[in-house]
Amino acid sequence: MSSSLTSLFSEVTKLNPNEPEFLQAVEEFLTSVVPFIEKHDNYKADHLLQRLIEPERVIIFRVPWLDDKGEMQVNRGFRVEYNSTIGPYKGGLRFHPSVNLSILKFLGFEQIFKNALTGLPMGGGKGGSDFDPKGKSDNEVMKFCQSFMLELSRHIGPNTDVPAGDIGVGGREIGYLFGQYKRIKNEFTGVLTGKGQGWGGSLIRPEATGYGLVYFLREMLRAQNMTIQDKVIAISGSGNVAQYACEKAIDLGAKVVTLSDSSGYIYDPNGIDKKKLEYVVELKTIHRGRISEYAQNFNCSFVKGKTPWEVKCDIALPCATQNELNEKDAKTLVQNKCVAVCEGANMPSTIDAVNYFLSNRILFAPGKAANAGGVAVSGLEMSQNSLRLHWSREEVDEKLQIIMRDIHQACLKYGESKEYIDYVKGANIAGFIKIADAMIDQGLV
Repeated sequence: MSSSLTSLFSEVTKLNPNEPEFLQAVEEFLTSVVPFIEKHDNYKADHLLQRLIEPERVIIFRVPWLDDKGEMQVNRGFRVEYNSTIGPYKGGLRFHPSVNLSILKFLGFEQIFKNALTGLPMGGGKGGSDFDPKGKSDNEVMKFCQSFMLELSRHIGPNTDVPAGDIGVGGREIGYLFGQYKRIKNEFTGVLTGKGQGWGGSLIRPEATGYGLVYFLREMLRAQNMTIQDKVIAISGSGNVAQYACEKAIDLGAKVVTLSDSSGYIYDPNGIDKKKLEYVVELKTIHRGRISEYAQNFNCSFVKGKTPWEVKCDIALPCATQNELNEKDAKTLVQNKCVAVCEGANMPSTIDAVNYFLSNRILFAPGKAANAGGVAVSGLEMSQNSLRLHWSREEVDEKLQIIMRDIHQACLKYGESKEYIDYVKGANIAGFIKIADAMIDQGLV
């Protein structure tokens, strides 16, 4: 680190103790951006970086609800409204026992630049609760969502803050949250994205993050005169992002051999085809089962308690959760001749893993660029809601492909050199410039 970077990061660390995920996201961002700022005097004034790192607003509240036994339960709710410089706060809600302020601040901070890269007018935010929907009845989930929205509704709106789904918040939860917001406010507005298609949702919104990830991967490979055809792909996770990344990879001729969940991973050397993927979707969305059941059903390997990065592959798509891929995994992937790693989850690779990929000239796409397809289509859903329009599947998919292509071009602009394309540097600087220029224009607010 340079002395200025070290000094700034030390200041941020003192202000945000015991927030490792947040500090990791800030460190990764500063490592790219501080050297750029040192060469551009217009970004040095008015403590621009300090203002950008500090969220505009953090809301913490209790969420009381009654379970099916009639017993009172209490969870903690959060909304981090991080930066509204280029548009209303935009970012998902995560319901998971691991949710805390550090995780939501890191997600909200990443969301600022991810949203900026899409080219759409969306600020950055994130929220959620330590509530765990797993094992809960529909009635319990509904009661929790209604109580959560009773407080959250004070702070959001179509021109203020537009939440979406994330881990633990799918179509069911968005429906309950939207219904309660509509009931409280007595208005039908596009305050949430990821809605059902019959009541304001956009076509291919569920698929968008996974599809967008593969579209970005395709652009990376094209820049190296390669194609996705016949490439062996290892995917982690088995939720929404992993499922649709798998689907689109299959469509483009790749061979996907792994999926995972918190219990371990499956390795199917014959490849996961459309029929097998349908089984996974039903297993995870309807039966809420474990990925090990896939191995039993299709007679392949299940490796308990591990991630799939020991499997030999051409391309790795980490689509599960933060910090799932460490330096040891990175070394294994490089040793096994992996040519590209594209992040489908938010910050799934540790800093040491990222640095190892970069030092070994592996094509590496950070989540703020590669997984921006989800929020891109959320932005398109907001546009459709505002205009009272409904675009076809083909129209939305075409717009998504254009957005991912434009994000790739923005990364090239600031990350390409004669020897290597540093997508981390490119994404961070491109996102920063858009936000910073707008902050400068709007003054000290």
